[in-house]
Amino acid sequence: MKIFQREQRSLFGEILDWMLTPLLLLWPASLALTWLVAQGIAGRPFDRALEYNVQALAQLVTAQHNRVQLNLPQPARELLRADDSDLVYYQVMGVKGEFLSGDHDFPAPPEDEKPAIGEVRLRDGEIHGLDVRIAYTWIRMDIPDAQPALVQVAETREKRKVLATEIIKGVMLPQFVILPLAVLLVWLALVRGIKPLNQLEERIRARKPDDLSPLDDSAVPLEVAPLVSSVNGLLTRLKDSIATQKRFLADAAHQLKTPLAGLRMQADLAQREGANADELKQSLKQIGLASIRATHTVNQLLALARAESSGAVIARQPCDLARLTTEVVRDSVPRALEKRIDLGYDGAQPGTPGVMLDGNPTLLKELIRNLLDNAINYTPSSADKPGVITARVLADTFGKVLVLQVEDSGPGIPAAERELVFQPFYRTLGTNVDGSGLGLPIVLEIARQHGATVSLEEAHPGHVPPGACFSVRFSAAAGAG
Repeated sequence: MKIFQREQRSLFGEILDWMLTPLLLLWPASLALTWLVAQGIAGRPFDRALEYNVQALAQLVTAQHNRVQLNLPQPARELLRADDSDLVYYQVMGVKGEFLSGDHDFPAPPEDEKPAIGEVRLRDGEIHGLDVRIAYTWIRMDIPDAQPALVQVAETREKRKVLATEIIKGVMLPQFVILPLAVLLVWLALVRGIKPLNQLEERIRARKPDDLSPLDDSAVPLEVAPLVSSVNGLLTRLKDSIATQKRFLADAAHQLKTPLAGLRMQADLAQREGANADELKQSLKQIGLASIRATHTVNQLLALARAESSGAVIARQPCDLARLTTEVVRDSVPRALEKRIDLGYDGAQPGTPGVMLDGNPTLLKELIRNLLDNAINYTPSSADKPGVITARVLADTFGKVLVLQVEDSGPGIPAAERELVFQPFYRTLGTNVDGSGLGLPIVLEIARQHGATVSLEEAHPGHVPPGACFSVRFSAAAGAG
């Protein structure tokens, strides 16, 4: 039962419904119960009067000469009949069941009821179509081998109904005043109880758009404190996310300034007066290189953004890591040959046990490609001493471990910088390599999306140069076969 129907659920309305609905349902039940109780209370004094009358009438029944007689004087007869509201009936039956005095149409006691000498009993009955209350008792007479005599007195119920009605009126009238007052008090109490939520709403609405500081949870009820704590956690994450985005955009703008400035400068040089054909070609070449660097930076930014948001957008599927790695290695061979680098694959073959995992093939290829591009960029190579880069996939079917490694023969990364290289736009100093500083952060983000960890160590400890070895370890939970 809903007292207040709303299209949108209201906490205030829900609580009010659950408080008032039982109250309004219990009120009629309370009235019915009060009526039953009032009937019992109103009947008790009249029952006692009936018992007194039947006992008084029984004392007038005597036995003379082995015969039962009723000596009912006129004052006593008038007393039984004297009542303005109710009718009083009586009956006296002899030891042989013969009628002695009173009303002939008096209902007899139940046939299965055993007579109890001297005990007054009560029952309900009907005389001349009227509901009556009957008091009756049995009297032992001084007659040999005689049955007890029966004395009964009955009274209609008008006085009882009047008294019960007066009791109900006395109870109902105050309830008609108390019930609206109770509803009003419940309403006011609920308004006061929900006031902290309204104050919390006002504080949130009054905040400035850029105010992401935590809400004060000391001024809210204990039941609302977990909600405020959750909102504060959300605000903290949102603040960190916005700060990261601002820092990312600032760094991205800074990184794009250099190739864009180079484009503008080379365009100005190409447009200067007196420039010959060679100088124009050189400017166009520099413009091409700057555009390539800008395009690479933009592509890396898009790849990082795609990796960060891919968890809830792109569905996963069973992937053969060895097959994906060989495909990326094959695509990277032309660029490696251009730099005279020996690029190869070593490890588990596609389709062998243990190389399958649940992942996104596009992102996994992006991870492998960035590791290979990073190795190609930072591995020195010449015709006399070519650089060596090896990609491998290691699968342990017993330990359910799947590892991707990219190893190079480059100068390696100092231990102090091994954590820094995974930060966006960070590049090792002194390498003179063009890059955006986003490749390794992309690798780290994609690995995180797949529940993997990335580690960096020397490829050839104790050798000069030591080289670098990047390992991506996929947990057993990511494996698909």
